[in-house]
This record gives sequence, C-alpha cells and structure tokens, in this order.
Amino acid sequence: MAAERPVQAVILAGGQGTRLRPLTHDRAKPVVPFLNRPFLAHQLALLRQHGIADVILACSYRVDDVRRALGDAGHLGVSLRYVVETEPLGTGGGVRNAADLTAGTIFVLNGDILTDADLGAMVRFHEARASRATIFLTSVGDPRQYGLVETDADGRVRRFREKPSGDDPVTSNTVNAGAYLLDAALLERIPAGRVVSIEREFFPALIADGIPCYGWHATAYWRDIGNPAAYREAQLDLLEGRARMLLPPPGVPRDGCWLGDGVTTIADARLVPPTVLGERVRVAAGARVGPGAVVGRESRIGPGAIVEGAILWERVDVGDGALLQGCILGADVRVGARARVGPDVVLESGAVIPERTTCGRAS
Repeated sequence: MAAERPVQAVILAGGQGTRLRPLTHDRAKPVVPFLNRPFLAHQLALLRQHGIADVILACSYRVDDVRRALGDAGHLGVSLRYVVETEPLGTGGGVRNAADLTAGTIFVLNGDILTDADLGAMVRFHEARASRATIFLTSVGDPRQYGLVETDADGRVRRFREKPSGDDPVTSNTVNAGAYLLDAALLERIPAGRVVSIEREFFPALIADGIPCYGWHATAYWRDIGNPAAYREAQLDLLEGRARMLLPPPGVPRDGCWLGDGVTTIADARLVPPTVLGERVRVAAGARVGPGAVVGRESRIGPGAIVEGAILWERVDVGDGALLQGCILGADVRVGARARVGPDVVLESGAVIPERTTCGRAS
C-alpha cells in the first residue's frame, strides 16, 4: 500500500539565531524581514504551493515576535500552530516535542533555509523507494559547515557525518539541506524532554538499524540564510532571478521595482531595479535607491543619498548625501548626513551613525 501523501509539516525554529546576530537581538530569526515579509512566510509559501497547509512551528525563543508577525498564518493560506519548548531541545528534540500533533508522512524543515525545491518530486522519490526517512541533499563548495551525506547508487544513505572537523577527510560535497520527509511513527524513537540532534543522533541510528533512509538530490536553489551575508545575498538572489520568487514583496510591481502603499519619490529621485520599497517610504530629491536595495516601511532616504545592495529594516532614516552599499541596517537606525556605510556592515536596531562617519569599506 502506498504511503499516505504528506499534509503536515514541522518547521524547526527553536534556536536563538546566534549566527545572525546582532539582527536577532531585536527579532526572532523566523520573522526577520525578508523582502519586507517575515522570513517564515516564504517557507510557508513553499509548503502551501505543494498542498501542505497544516504547519507546526517548534519554537522556544522570542515566540511572541512570531505570533505578532504571523498569528495563525491564515492570511498566507495555511494553519500555523505553535509548540513551545520551555528549554531549547535541539533539532531532534524539537520535532519530538511536536510528535503528538503529527501523523502519517510529514515534512520537517529547518527554519533557516530558503529553497524553491519541488517537494512533490521529493514525495514521489520517497514513495518509489518505500523510504521511511528521506533527506533533501544539495551540493556545496565547502561542505564542512554542514552534514555530509554518503549514499549508494540508488540513493540509500550509507553514512551521515555532521560537520566534520578540519582533520577529517571530506569524502563528499553532498550535504544535508535541512528538509526531510519522515514517517511520523519514527519520532517515537527520539527520547522525549531532552536535547537531541536529528543530524548527529536520529539519522545515524536509523541507518545503523537498517531502517530505509534515502537521500534525494535536487538541483533546486538552496541557501542557508543563518548568517548576515547569506541573509542579504538570498534576497538579492530572488530579486535578480537566481531563485524562483514564490512570495513577492508586498506592493505593486513597477518597472522592475516593488512599491508599497504610500511610497513617495520627490523630484529627480531615482529607483534602479531591482528594488523594493515598503509602505510609506519617502525618497527625497536627488537620491538614488538600487539596484538590489530592500527598504523597510516608513524609512526615509534623504536628499542626494545613495542606497545600493543594502537591506534596511523599518523606519531607517538616511541623512542627506549618505552612501549605503551592501550593508544591513536594523529597525530605527539613524545614518547621519554624508556618512558612508560599506559592504558587510551589520547594524543592530536603534544604532546611530554620526554624520560624516565612515563604516566599513564604502567606496
């Protein structure tokens, strides 16, 4: 008998987002702004596209941030339920904590991956091999920061090595992409109420016990957005067409840009696509925004300022003649007149850059 088609997903979002600091000092990682929407909304759009509407969020840190941003996610076409850990339980413990709400075959996603993978194709692969646990695999240039997965010719997993150390030989560049199809009954194998790693404990135990476990290798777009550089680059990937945009930015598309309600551009202000402006953004005379800029709602770009390749959260104020290149600015940041903020600079919410100050390598 064929396995029941998956209709549920668990998203693992119990971490504190330490790699994404200082941005996560102000906001839970699942709802950091991403093309002016909460990041988690993009994962929910992927699931909804493949008929998965019952989603459980395994979380523990700044849960109120997520509830305020998404609620039950009905407006996104899914039903989002929350399972809150009193103490972080790790990737395995988090999904085990949600086990009572699951049945049949379920998707499990790490809460910090962006992909446009064909989940339907993953289901077909899973069913064709009578797999009980299927891991989405992808190839990367430097696999050491991920879990290496070695498979047989038919895709059966032979070995799972989580983040090998510098002295260990790298035998593959195929890594765990942080998305799984699991027989929900297998979750009972995970000890309840303690920290468990799905990568270091759960999958190796399945392999050792001979439970059918397969790797599905896809050529789909995939990126771990867990650090600031990747978080910024992933948004540019969507804007520049390197990945399918499953959930467009809020606003109206116009000449390669997305403009939120109430956007104001004064006189000879220029918008260079691709660019995203949130609600009630004001771009003053002589300013240029773009290419590759995402500006959060109620931000102000002063006269003659330039913002390119930069991600700005809500209510950022950019002073006259300032230059922002390739940086990330949290909410309510103030950039003084003629200040220069260069690539790789990340400013936490509320930061103030005095006028004529240079931060980073602004050209």
